Amino acid sequence: MPASAIKVLVIDDSALYRKFVTSVLNEIPEIEVIGTASNGRIGLEKIESMNPDLVTLDLEMPELDGLGLLRDLSAKGKQVSTIVISSMTAEGAKSTNTALQLGAFDFVLKPVGKGPTESRHQLKTNLAPKIEASMAMLRRKATHNRLPAVDRKITPSGNRTPTDDAIERMLHSTSIPQEPAIVCIGVSTGGPAALNRMLPKLPADFPCPILLVQHMPPMFTKSLADDLDRVCPLKVDEAAEGMVAKKGQILIAPGGSQMRIVRRDNHPVIQITDDPPEKNCKPAVDYLFRSIAEHYRSRVVAAILTGMGDDGTEGCRLLKEAGARVFAQDEASCVVYGMPRSVVEAGLVDEVAPLENIADCLLHAVGSGAHA
Repeated sequence: MPASAIKVLVIDDSALYRKFVTSVLNEIPEIEVIGTASNGRIGLEKIESMNPDLVTLDLEMPELDGLGLLRDLSAKGKQVSTIVISSMTAEGAKSTNTALQLGAFDFVLKPVGKGPTESRHQLKTNLAPKIEASMAMLRRKATHNRLPAVDRKITPSGNRTPTDDAIERMLHSTSIPQEPAIVCIGVSTGGPAALNRMLPKLPADFPCPILLVQHMPPMFTKSLADDLDRVCPLKVDEAAEGMVAKKGQILIAPGGSQMRIVRRDNHPVIQITDDPPEKNCKPAVDYLFRSIAEHYRSRVVAAILTGMGDDGTEGCRLLKEAGARVFAQDEASCVVYGMPRSVVEAGLVDEVAPLENIADCLLHAVGSGAHA
């Protein structure tokens, strides 16, 4: 195994599943499984002694479960890239969303193939790109930390940030002839933690409905909506067929389905379909944004946040062609700078901002009198 191999620790209370996950990981190039642990307590000890690059983590374990392990790591200030292997249940969805908020990088579902061969293929297919993205994030952070301090400054001089200047330009801009009527957000890997930081900053009287696509399977989006609803001034729900998107509300596309809007009586009405995945995504950002561009043209504000791949780029292209405003999260604050990078490099973004400034960008973009 080369010196640059990614060192992985497998933590699961099932001996059979530890063996299964280990065998799958050993099929992925540049991966070296350096150990296993049967519960969180042993896992913590091995993390300290073996210093793995990556941990695969079961959440339901005796003595110390996966969430307890993540809380312990957070309390100690120790950062270890973690991929949760989650069960496809309501309780599994709830625990996984909590794990993501506690700092887990991402999750994959336990495979449900018809046999061992199919299950191994499913897990390998799902794990490999997330391991690659996780390692890319760690390399990016390591490079960033090695840069001289002057190179890491947001601005070369003064106290104003690029976002301060962007907001001032926005306030004096006449490029959008009508007030925005709807806000749409696309996000993937790193999304639950990012949304928990960003969305609570939006006030209860936010003047537009917000439609959001977070790449997640069924049940997980409902759990995410419930978690966000507890911390946001705005009402957060998983979207359902026929719902009218209203101001003061955030609707999240249901996992495993596509979400679009139609316009009825001058209001955006939700349609949930079983249309095929786009760019392997269901729900897909492009699918939603395309319908919003069709019905609301320039009266849209969009944001692309952290995530793998390029879902959202074609949707943003249609929105920009219609005169809408598009924001993207900056590289430094992204868990994975994939989706934002794609829209930035395509020249479709009005402003790039750190996560903590995205809410302010949306507020200034919609103004105080926007309506749906």
